[in-house]
Amino acid sequence: MNPILKGAPWLVAHRSMLGIDKPYKLTLNGCDYVLWQNRNGDIFALENACPHMQAPLSNGWICQANNSIMCPFHALEFDGKGRLLKDGEPKGEPVARNLELIIQDDLIWTYGGFEPRLSIPELIPERTERLRFLGVACNKSIQTNFLSCIKINYDFNHQNGVHRDVFKIRENPVQTFDKDGYYARVVQTFFREDNTISEILQNPSLLSVPKEIQNELEYTFPSTALFKAELALGALLQFFILYPETEHQTRTFVLCYGNWQIPLLKVPGLRALIERSLLEATAKVVEQDSRAVESLYPQQKPKIRLPKEEIMFYVESLYNEW
Repeated sequence: MNPILKGAPWLVAHRSMLGIDKPYKLTLNGCDYVLWQNRNGDIFALENACPHMQAPLSNGWICQANNSIMCPFHALEFDGKGRLLKDGEPKGEPVARNLELIIQDDLIWTYGGFEPRLSIPELIPERTERLRFLGVACNKSIQTNFLSCIKINYDFNHQNGVHRDVFKIRENPVQTFDKDGYYARVVQTFFREDNTISEILQNPSLLSVPKEIQNELEYTFPSTALFKAELALGALLQFFILYPETEHQTRTFVLCYGNWQIPLLKVPGLRALIERSLLEATAKVVEQDSRAVESLYPQQKPKIRLPKEEIMFYVESLYNEW
């Protein structure tokens, strides 16, 4: 396939997603890779096909002693540079292609082997200083193209329909929309209707969501959309991440951070319950977005225009003019 946005920086994983000494399969722009992390926190990445008979290395296992990966077919052993090992020692030049990674604290970035056209954004480390990492919500493939997925993250109006049953949003006026190159910022208010007792029992995190939510969104094209909300608990930050797996398949996951202000969350088990509920609610939002974009018919020129759609035209122009 032709690479999508060749030279863009892609956030492909958070360190917590890899585990320790476990192969992790990654697909980026039509190419499969395998990543693994050792107990010292070192991370390695190779093309996933064994250079012998193209077996998927991600189906193999990690040799802790040599920080290497073993092929599942013939137990061939490769180090993080792609060299074949024999008795723990490299033999010759690399035969499996290495994927260059840029590790930024717990964030794993790559340019997919292409010359960089944009710097890796500092949005996540700058906004999460002194915040707790709550976890990764959802990590799934969406069966549609990258542009359709990124547009829904920039679409203010879809909250009213796609997420109606969770948050009961009746109105979401936008106060400001500012853009500066590949960065954009939005200030917005959600006005909600009351949740039923049954809905709250199914999703206890709704107790922390006020009827009027002042929130802020920040975007760094093409991979990251930050949703920041001030809840009764404190600040909640959700980074919605996208990258292209194939021409018609897009990977998404959400990094969640929080800064809780109320003493009640010091009660043993209560904080874990609320945070787990928040992660589950975020995952449901992603599932709803995924179903929505996967159900779309082929795009045609819209015959209707909604208020505040400028940001969708902005991101579409960034994509088309890349």
